[in-house]
Amino acid sequence: MPGWLSKLPLLALVLACGSEASPPPSGSAGTTSSAAGTGGSTQGGGGSGGGAGGIASAGAGPSAGGAAGMASGGTDSAGSSGSAGTGAGTGGASGGTGGSAGSGPVLPEGNAGAPPEEWTEHWFEHVQVLKLVDYNEWVVLYFDDDVDQSQAEWLMSFLTEVWQYTLQHYGQFTDGERDGRLYGIFHQGKYSGGHPSTYFDASHDYRNVSDAGPGPWTEGNYDLASHEVSHIVEGASRGVHGSPAFGLWGDSKWAEFYQYDLYVGLGMDAEAERVLDKFSNTSDSFPQADTHWFRDWYYPLWLDHGGVSVMVNFFQVLSENFPKNGDNYSGGMNFGEYVHFMSGAVNKNLKPLATEAFGWPAERETEFQNARTEFSAITYPD
Repeated sequence: MPGWLSKLPLLALVLACGSEASPPPSGSAGTTSSAAGTGGSTQGGGGSGGGAGGIASAGAGPSAGGAAGMASGGTDSAGSSGSAGTGAGTGGASGGTGGSAGSGPVLPEGNAGAPPEEWTEHWFEHVQVLKLVDYNEWVVLYFDDDVDQSQAEWLMSFLTEVWQYTLQHYGQFTDGERDGRLYGIFHQGKYSGGHPSTYFDASHDYRNVSDAGPGPWTEGNYDLASHEVSHIVEGASRGVHGSPAFGLWGDSKWAEFYQYDLYVGLGMDAEAERVLDKFSNTSDSFPQADTHWFRDWYYPLWLDHGGVSVMVNFFQVLSENFPKNGDNYSGGMNFGEYVHFMSGAVNKNLKPLATEAFGWPAERETEFQNARTEFSAITYPD
């Protein structure tokens, strides 16, 4: 277990990733018929109490224990004609400017090839023999035997757009050798949540995985799978393994930014409005009672500082400045450090906004000033 994971609160590691049904996606991407291939490695494993090198986001109950790897998903609307604009707006899903033009969606790097026709799970309590349903240049889709095969078309379309958007904005998720595609695994009637893994993790055969259950996977059930992709992003962004801020934002707070921006970027306006309302009315007890992470922190940052670029820049600043041990972050960050790094990401001192959103006890001021000294390469106007 890497050092950063061992320092996370145990409770944070067993939070459930919930699933919800929602309307169908707004577009479709082509898929390629599956073909037989050679099997992947069967290294790793990990027990039901954790996993090698990752963030737990499995559901409560028997499947609690987490995922060996952190899922993190992408955010920017790519399609056949390039990425769509996100960025600041006056409110809701319709706002937004910017976005880069392009000749087409970014292709995953790494060694791909034809995926195996079957993939036997060997993580936590998962023991299903998964069947290859479909794959293309971005996504490989597996179902267990109980999933309705007729749902493959919309799931493949949605995940393809999700991964295209992720690559367009957050970069590649491969070391250049391991497969940089997204592996979507779906279960029916078993397991109580979902979990992620990344190309760093032996436990899931070095693949970027969104493993979701229990269904049913009727058209438009977007949120669980996209939530797990958000963990892939935070756990393997910019070629570094781990998430120093996970101990602060927990299982779902960064995921809320990711999902809202994703749905805006993909032109899924109804979904963006739905989660905007849901997340804005969600409060948490951390770091203090009645904290509204999305309403008072992430949404104002998204509106005022370029949409998706806020967190793209954060992960870049993090990878360039936070201590590492090889390819792994060497620990977690405190709240003052987090505000300092976020300030660097948007080139503005965010202490006033953080004070309003989270409070500002004396120890946080000490952390913040120490962070400005220790990580002095991160600068921004006061």
